Amino acid sequence: MYQRILVPVDDSVTSRQALLETSRFCCEQHGRTRLVHVIDLAQFTWGGAEFVDVGELQGNLRDSGTKLLDKAASEMRAQGIEVETALVEIWGGQISAAITRDAETWQADIIVMGSHGWTGLDHLLLGSVAEGVVRHASRPVLIIPVKRA
Repeated sequence: MYQRILVPVDDSVTSRQALLETSRFCCEQHGRTRLVHVIDLAQFTWGGAEFVDVGELQGNLRDSGTKLLDKAASEMRAQGIEVETALVEIWGGQISAAITRDAETWQADIIVMGSHGWTGLDHLLLGSVAEGVVRHASRPVLIIPVKRA
């Protein structure tokens, strides 16, 4: 029985599907949920930063991440699910590593996340956060695939 469920969220269809599955777990098992959103603050410090206000861009990332978490948490709470949120900031590195570290620190029983299911060139170019989490997590990972029409 999973009591502590960690769900990485972004603004994608697959993330929303992972939240839906998580709400099913929580309603059946009365578990706690932690929603995390990872932002990479270093992405604006490389090349071309002399033309923009890096602090403002980083602030915008924080604001949009917080709004995304608040919206997702509100949807979960409306279903009677106990939820907490965390905005995880990294300075370069892998988002998947940040997710698995947070799962360890919070002592999650399971990680539930969506995957776009990219293959071939798309997968090679875009990589897969879900794949990185599966490779490095020390706890079960439930991958919710994108539902294609």
